[in-house]
Amino acid sequence: MSWVVMYRHGDVKRRLTLGNYPALSLAEGRAKARRALHTVQYQGADPAAEKKANRAAETFGEIVQEYLDRYAKREKRSWRKDLQILEKDLLPRFGKRKAKDITRRDIIAMLDEIVERGAPIQANRTLEVVRKLFNWAIGRDIVQVNPCHRLPKPSSENRSDRVLTAAEIRAVWKATEAEAPLTAAIFKLRLLTAQRGAEVLAMRWDQISDCWWTIPAEVAKNGLAHRVPLAPQAQSLLDASRRLSGGSVWVFPGAGGDAHHRVAVHKAHNRVRRRSKVNFVPHDLRRTAASYMTGMGISRLVVSKLLNHVESGVTAVYDRHSYDQEKRAALEAWGAHLERITSS
Repeated sequence: MSWVVMYRHGDVKRRLTLGNYPALSLAEGRAKARRALHTVQYQGADPAAEKKANRAAETFGEIVQEYLDRYAKREKRSWRKDLQILEKDLLPRFGKRKAKDITRRDIIAMLDEIVERGAPIQANRTLEVVRKLFNWAIGRDIVQVNPCHRLPKPSSENRSDRVLTAAEIRAVWKATEAEAPLTAAIFKLRLLTAQRGAEVLAMRWDQISDCWWTIPAEVAKNGLAHRVPLAPQAQSLLDASRRLSGGSVWVFPGAGGDAHHRVAVHKAHNRVRRRSKVNFVPHDLRRTAASYMTGMGISRLVVSKLLNHVESGVTAVYDRHSYDQEKRAALEAWGAHLERITSS
């Protein structure tokens, strides 16, 4: 049995279910009915229609799926980073809640927790993604308010020009060896190849052939396919990793069979940093490799091609494979130099 209240909204007769008996007593039902009738008479509200609209309102998780399918996957090369952030902190917390009910205070509390766990820059990235998602949802008339509007970044950011010294490289390299072999190989390959972390983590065995690693356009940050020569040191790491990957298509398989879980790598980075006593971020490994190569006399043009930087000009489209020999010579020289640093 249920308690209901009948009223008219304009010329339309409405019926609002207040709750079930005996969970809702007679006295409580009458009190709810009085409040509902008061809002109808004095505020012009239609509580039955509002209740129906609230039931139909989309959850945060439903909006996330729409955002990914209708916008991010079509318009953003970095949509996988959005997905990673959404899966890490946003969906577990808000996934089943009505998106319209998420408040500014909810967002602030989440960001504070991310900062407190030692990931202030991650908190900034999370704010960027959730703000973009709500703006997109407003544009689609799914929600009316963005709880992130004019919310400041939880942490300040300074541009990093950090290049590790030889002693720091040696300390970090040694510290990675206390990690699981595949996790250690991720850090070492970032240093040996000078490639981006997301590209290393998404490495597949079918991308590797004849001492070349071909990064497909859909993985490369700039959307341009990229050939990376593998120096003997890098190839040796990959040979060892193949024996540990369990037949997976991924060089660094995660627990769920997908590419290596980025959260696990983030935690490993914190351990390596504490163990080595070197304050660095993973991107410093790429910058360090590039800086050492230019310091060894390798031209900036060759290093730029190794880093897969976007080039301008008509000839750039036809010039992407014309430096293969120079790139191989550069990474082989850097691999040999790195081997001397880490073994001394």
